[in-house]
Amino acid sequence: MNSLDATDLKILLALIQDPRIQISELGDSLGVARNTAQNRVRRLIRAGVLNPGGREVDLEAVGYDVVAFITIEVSHRELDGVVSALRTIAQVLEVHEISGRGDVWCRMVATDTHNLQAALRQVLRIKGVIRTETVLALHTHIPYRTEPLISGLVKAAGN
Repeated sequence: MNSLDATDLKILLALIQDPRIQISELGDSLGVARNTAQNRVRRLIRAGVLNPGGREVDLEAVGYDVVAFITIEVSHRELDGVVSALRTIAQVLEVHEISGRGDVWCRMVATDTHNLQAALRQVLRIKGVIRTETVLALHTHIPYRTEPLISGLVKAAGN
């Protein structure tokens, strides 16, 4: 999708905040007619910005086409503070405490490599961060999914 206007972005935010919001409520909250809200959502789905089922946003479609996986080595006394600080960086999508090399793993997005570098500098300034290792995703072959797992559970349950 070439460009998203303020209404499109507000729709995406509303759907992220409440994925089960009804179209009429969405329209009311944005101050637009129900049909306008419905047409906008349909257009976002057709353009691939919005996943029709889970209402997940395709971040590449809104300008975040750099995905990085960062392994962070942390001073263990500072772990909670590091996690709290990572929570304040909007580009950090998820954070996991891990075993093996490093202590924390996070997935981060950026608009370009300069934007990623600025975000990584934010991470490095966090008290307790010793060092980071960054790996860039070149292509997503299998996006996050749960359907095959749940389908297997349904089959195993015999229903």
